[in-house]
Amino acid sequence: MTTIGWDDDAIVLIDQTRLPGELVHLRITTVAELIDAIKRLAVRGAPALGVAGALGVALAARTGESIEPLAEARPTAVNLAWGVREAAMAADPLKRALEIRDDDVWACREMGERGADLLASYAATRVMTICNTGALATVERGTALGVIQTMHERGTLTEAIALETRPLLQGARLTTWELQNMGAPFRLIVDSAGPFLLARGLADAVVIGADRIAVNGDTANKIGSYMLALGAHRAGVPFIVVAPETTIDPLTPSGVEIEIEDRGSAEVTALPGIDTYNPAFDVTPAELITAIVTERRVVRPARGETLVP
Repeated sequence: MTTIGWDDDAIVLIDQTRLPGELVHLRITTVAELIDAIKRLAVRGAPALGVAGALGVALAARTGESIEPLAEARPTAVNLAWGVREAAMAADPLKRALEIRDDDVWACREMGERGADLLASYAATRVMTICNTGALATVERGTALGVIQTMHERGTLTEAIALETRPLLQGARLTTWELQNMGAPFRLIVDSAGPFLLARGLADAVVIGADRIAVNGDTANKIGSYMLALGAHRAGVPFIVVAPETTIDPLTPSGVEIEIEDRGSAEVTALPGIDTYNPAFDVTPAELITAIVTERRVVRPARGETLVP
């Protein structure tokens, strides 16, 4: 399955708001359409947003639209602005965008192998995860869910445990759809059950993706990740972050500087006129992270290992 690609002067992507009921592909021909797709989460996931940003610059070269609003469409995921910047600096934006797409496919396979090897070293066969970090969040295979897929292909996965991921249920809608399609054994749980089930020993490891990783290793990911990190730490369970090198932001020293997107009240309220906090992401401190797995290395922040020299 390919989540996002280019076809005859248009971006073609899976509309993730229609899953799991329908598999619908959108044909995006303007930057304005792409920004709308990004904001309403028709396309989402840090690596996929990086590709979308780069392909958006290729579109802008044909339509004459500004790329500045595209880079700012979702502030927390660093890959989006990175993809826009990479393509904008290139002599041939489309060529660079397609290189970023192909690099993502390679990186996901490498992360899958490296992450599965790491989990094997912990004898972990039951893995808990949050949000959706599979092919739908990338171009193919995925980051954290790509590790789970590799474990399944190797025959080392006993069970994946997916959190529903409120309020938009990316875990219940998207991750379960991907797990079912790959034939992997899994169960779905409500978000608040995660730490309790870790305390009861129902998972050997937690594996998550990332939308931005600060220089010190602090990691922004879907809201609920910090809760799992605390639960994993208390239960003595490895907490693993899987993300490409491009998600490490050299301009962000620590998690304090990461802008957290608030998606407003409509996603969480049942009655009108209710004030809310609705952060789309939280930040897990580096000291709670057992390892960060990229396509090139494994870094262990809890041991004091650093991402940059």
